[in-house]
Amino acid sequence: MREGAIFVFGSNLAGRHGKGAALTAAQRYGAQRGVGFGPTGNAYAIPTKDEQLNILPRDMIAVYVAEFLDYARANPELTFYLTPVGTGLAGYSQFSMRQLFAEAPANVEWASTWDDAHIGEDWV
Repeated sequence: MREGAIFVFGSNLAGRHGKGAALTAAQRYGAQRGVGFGPTGNAYAIPTKDEQLNILPRDMIAVYVAEFLDYARANPELTFYLTPVGTGLAGYSQFSMRQLFAEAPANVEWASTWDDAHIGEDWV
């Protein structure tokens, strides 16, 4: 991750940040507990679970992803480090989640933990 980049992670709407990338966001990047969506510390939370930790439907996650992409476009001076949102505790495939980020602007960098098999290909 580039120094100063914003750590983008999957979260829950309760903002518990107790496991996976969310825990990393809280411990290393200042993600505030109780903030389950949007910018928080040096991070950006994208909900993949609700307040009770139930997995959100993919179409609902897509709405949050679209809002993140709008935020990234509105802040071209920032770099966003995109972790594999929705592919860990939420259980979606990387292929499925990648499609949601297909229109990511140039200031969004894909973490090396994404499966590189489809980067640069027409996988949408």
